[in-house]
Formats: sequence, structure tokens, C-alpha cells
Amino acid sequence: MGERKYFTRMGDGSPVYMTEEEIRADMKEGMEDAVSRGKIDPLSEEDFEKLYRIITMDGTVVGVEPGKQIVLTNDSGGYKINVKSMLPVAKETEVLIYERVLGCDSVDIGNTDYNYKTAKGVAKREASILKQALNTSTMPLFFGGMPDLGFYTEPDGPCGNWATLLPDGKIKEALAAQEQAVDYSVKDIVYVAEQAYDVGADGINLDTCGAAGDADFLAALKATEEIKKRFPELGVEIGMAGEFVLGMHGKLKYEGERLAGMYPHKQVKMAEKAGASIFGVVVNTNCNKTFPWNIARVITFVKACTDVAEIPVHADVGMGVCGTPMTENMPSDMLSRADKALVEIGKIDGF
Repeated sequence: MGERKYFTRMGDGSPVYMTEEEIRADMKEGMEDAVSRGKIDPLSEEDFEKLYRIITMDGTVVGVEPGKQIVLTNDSGGYKINVKSMLPVAKETEVLIYERVLGCDSVDIGNTDYNYKTAKGVAKREASILKQALNTSTMPLFFGGMPDLGFYTEPDGPCGNWATLLPDGKIKEALAAQEQAVDYSVKDIVYVAEQAYDVGADGINLDTCGAAGDADFLAALKATEEIKKRFPELGVEIGMAGEFVLGMHGKLKYEGERLAGMYPHKQVKMAEKAGASIFGVVVNTNCNKTFPWNIARVITFVKACTDVAEIPVHADVGMGVCGTPMTENMPSDMLSRADKALVEIGKIDGF
């Protein structure tokens, strides 16, 4: 008989079989990629070996050790059943399904377009749905959406479109447009947060922050700061769009720190300074690499983040992030291994 081969997957979810030597080599390469990019420490030998054991464990689904279960938050939870699965269920009823059937710890109710520019126009109606859900449920309810600065650009928004200005060499105009969009976004987020607060929301979720670059992240930080000033009891979760803040502007700073180029261990410190209650860490999945490569890279980044964090860190384990394959239907074999590694080695506080 030849050397044993273990079942695992590629970053796109396709099955692959690998030997111990191949798995260890990919793990080392993924870890070193994170170390090189983030300028962070590698995993200890003990953590590396534990991660290898998790990757090669027998069974389709694996679980955390007893007593290490963690809580769940989510994004766009309040319309995954009725909109995405096309079941005729009202949002407030969907909340009860999450609570009493699926056993969730919390849920996020947001407008189906899931950005604050859209939600602003119907904020009071969204708040009335949130109020009905709060009246019948027990678990914490968030109102969520994305800063999504792209919605503020022409032709649909009031600001110039930096995606077209930059290629035309209009650098000053592109930078000014992003700064203007930040101001609009902050006002919209705070306005929606006020409506949610007035009906008793437990928190606000700022999701996919940094999707449009450093200006997008700055909008989330400034909005969080203003929300905590006006509504100190209202929790704010900042969930990132990626492991790396793109420098679409390049010069924007928060509390004296340049945002462009930040990795999770620095992103979390910005979230703390803004007053965030929870930080949602993201590390992107590389579809062309194996699960062992991806998860070793993920855990290296995440551990560096949780080591310095002073607020709870929730790992985003949605499609294509934090070790999860980039496929719409999540394979439980790799998803459960990613979860176990994030909890037991990455030391996260929630998903």
C-alpha cells in the first residue's frame, strides 16, 4: 500500500486528496505568506501540529472541545429565508425561526438592499419591523447594513465616481469624491442607527467595511464613534470586507494612523478606538490553493488579531473567507474544521 492520502478541498470547494507531506508543505507555505504580508509572528510548533491534526481528523463533521462553544452574530440574517430562499415568511417571523428553530444567539435585520444609503429612505419602516420582532423575541437583535460608498457615486449618487476619475488622471477630484462620500455615509449610518435605537435595537452591524477601500473603512469608524457618543448603550459590530484595507484614497487616517494597508491585527485597534463592541475579522480564501494552505494562513492572521484585541473578535466564516471555500453551498467537512481551528487555535470569541 502507498502512503495514506487525506481528503480535503481546494479553496473553490473541489475535492482533493493529499499526503501528510503535501499537507504540511502547504500549511507552511500559507503560514509564511501571512507572516510575510502582515509582518506578524508565525504559529508556534504546538499550534501548527494541532492544526495539522484538525485538518486530518477522521469524520465529515468535527466539533470543538466541550466547553469551548462560542456565540454567533450574523449579517443580513433577517431576509435569508424569505428573500434568498424564497419562502413566504415575514421578517419578524423569520427572526422567531432563527431563535426558536435554528437556535441562533442573535440575528441582524436589515433592508434587503443591505446598505445604509438605501435603508435611510425607509428607516422608519424598517424600524417598525424591527420593533415588532423585538416585541416577540428574546435574543439580541441588530439592525445591519454596509457603508458601501459606491452607492454615493454618480450617476445614482451625489459624488464623483473615483473608479472613473482615477483612470482619467483626475487624482484630486477622485480623492475629494471619496472624502465627500465618507461624510454622506456617516450621516446616513447615524440616522438609521437613531431609528433603530428608538425602537429598542440591541446593536448596529456595520458589515463589509472597507469594501470600497480606506474611505469605506473610515466611514465605518467615524459612524461608530458618533453612534457611541449619542447612544452609549447601543452595541456596534464592525465586520470587515477583507484582510487588507485597499488604498483607494491612500492618505486617509484615523487617530493619526494611516488606514490603507492595514491587516486584521491593526484593523481591530482602529475599531477599538472608534468604540466598537465587536470586531469581525476577515481573511480571504484563495480559490487556487488548498484548504491546508488557506486555513494555516487564516489562523496565523487571526491569532495575531486576537492576541492584541481588547474587544470580542468574531470571525466571518461566510462564503470565501476565514478558510471557508468559495462556494455557495458550504461543505460541512471543511467548514467545521475551519470553525474548530478558529476557536481552539485562533482564540476567537464568536462567529
